[in-house]
Amino acid sequence: MKLLKFSRSNRTHILAVGVILLMAVFVVRLFDLQILQHDYYSSLANSEQVRQLDLPAKRGEIYMMSGDAPIKVVLNETVYTVWADPHVLIDANAVTAAVTSAVGDKAVSNVAELLSDTESRYKVLAREVTSAEANKIKDEHLYGVGFTAGIKRVYPEGQLASQVLGFVNADGIGQYGVEGALDDELKGTDGLLKTVVDIRDVPLTIGSSNVNVPARDGTNVVLSIDRSIQNKAEEVLQTQLKQIGDTATGSMIVMDPNTGKVLAMASYPTYSPEEINKVTDLAALNNQTITDPYEPASVLKTVAFSAAIDQGVIEPDTTYQNKGWIQVEDRIINNASKPAALMGEITMQTALNWSFNTGAVTAAEQLSLDKTTVDSQARNILYQYYHDRLHLGERTGIELQGEAKGTVVAPTDVQGNAVRYANMTFGQGLNVTSLQTAAAFSAIVNGGVYRPPTVVAGTIDDVGTFVAAEPKQTNQALSSSTSDKMREMIHTARQQFGYNNTDPEGYYIGGKTGTAQTIENGEYTFKQQTGTYAGFGGSSSSSPAYVIVTHVFMKDTQLGGFDAKTIFDPMSNWMIDYLKLAPKG
Repeated sequence: MKLLKFSRSNRTHILAVGVILLMAVFVVRLFDLQILQHDYYSSLANSEQVRQLDLPAKRGEIYMMSGDAPIKVVLNETVYTVWADPHVLIDANAVTAAVTSAVGDKAVSNVAELLSDTESRYKVLAREVTSAEANKIKDEHLYGVGFTAGIKRVYPEGQLASQVLGFVNADGIGQYGVEGALDDELKGTDGLLKTVVDIRDVPLTIGSSNVNVPARDGTNVVLSIDRSIQNKAEEVLQTQLKQIGDTATGSMIVMDPNTGKVLAMASYPTYSPEEINKVTDLAALNNQTITDPYEPASVLKTVAFSAAIDQGVIEPDTTYQNKGWIQVEDRIINNASKPAALMGEITMQTALNWSFNTGAVTAAEQLSLDKTTVDSQARNILYQYYHDRLHLGERTGIELQGEAKGTVVAPTDVQGNAVRYANMTFGQGLNVTSLQTAAAFSAIVNGGVYRPPTVVAGTIDDVGTFVAAEPKQTNQALSSSTSDKMREMIHTARQQFGYNNTDPEGYYIGGKTGTAQTIENGEYTFKQQTGTYAGFGGSSSSSPAYVIVTHVFMKDTQLGGFDAKTIFDPMSNWMIDYLKLAPKG
């Protein structure tokens, strides 16, 4: 048997064939990798090298007015969420030690356990970490550890205007007050950065698939609230309520009746947004001036008298026969007091001075066809003034979360009968908020113009310039002559029936009390009452500079309106000094 011998040329051919086959294998493999499985391996590479990072928008800050200058009262502090990618960590023990040492109890309780999950690509290790704490971790140069910047809301003024401001929850969503109502404007829009990163997760600027969408920061909002007036309102409210009684709660609004701007809004009890976790009674979060509709009682006699005067059916010196009571259909409506000297013929001004229900119902009757009943014509006219012109029982649209609507029953409703409308003339049989009352009262005394209330004075733009807000649409609720007459009637009522007024000499101050029973188990009861005082002040009879509405709720009281007046008096006197109003003459 002869051995097969290969010539050199044969060996060369075989080697060439082998090389060609090997190259073919490489080509096929490369074709498979680069063409057939391109998307798979590209995605795998991207998962290792490309990071998608959210670029958080900066939440708009909130300002109050200090005189004519805006000042910050809600600030942003940059904080960080510390996270890790357990899949690429080199030293999990070092990460655990570094994080817990730097941030203390801000670290999650199970850092080591989270880092042991190497199938995961993202685990949060700590939240609300300060810049200084984050830098301590960064100094350790730990591969696979990242930091996401965020914003923590800071309220350096503590309780000041807390129910106006609201707060931001752990998810970054505004709650209550301005924070809740203007959350979309304040929070802005987050941006996006998608880019190739190095081994330290530092973004690089290469890559055709990079995405960079800048964040749009939130709007900086300037409130109409005056810091000094707000501070004084809260001080006066709390001081006076504690003198009234341990169980007393209440609120106060200070408005500029000529612009509709709210200068102060205070409620008690209150809270601090910085210590929201310490709030045990959620009622403390509510801004009572907008969330709690109630019956303001005789304060709204000013609306009934305004309607009748504006319709030309009565004047302040119009007289009627006061018997101490008046019958409406099958109901007898009594006056709260029945002094013998005022039985018989008295004027409408006297009726307002003494807050006689008979005078308010008589004013309503004068709007009727026969001048003796609260007929459908009278009810339609009253509804027009209460609801359509002065917007009682309707949300004002103020820029605060949680505003309640209240109720003014329409005359077309089965409940909108003569008895209800007679009760409405002295502020019962309806439910309105203190803010609605303040806005309506402002229209009555400011020349007859209803100005929707607002707490937003404007914004601060990107270069730090204050931009005033556009004024809201107004309506002429009353004639200017009606407003002049009502302003004088309310001024006279305070002067003649003021109960130890403390008004300084030379100023034009007016006000009206209201005391209402509250409903318990479906029935009105004297066991608890609510008191309201609506008043104004200024240098002259033609230009009220401020309106103040106070509200008190307390059990076992018979003088709610006068309790509310004790809050108005010191605040009114302080406003005169603060606004530097000059006395007449």
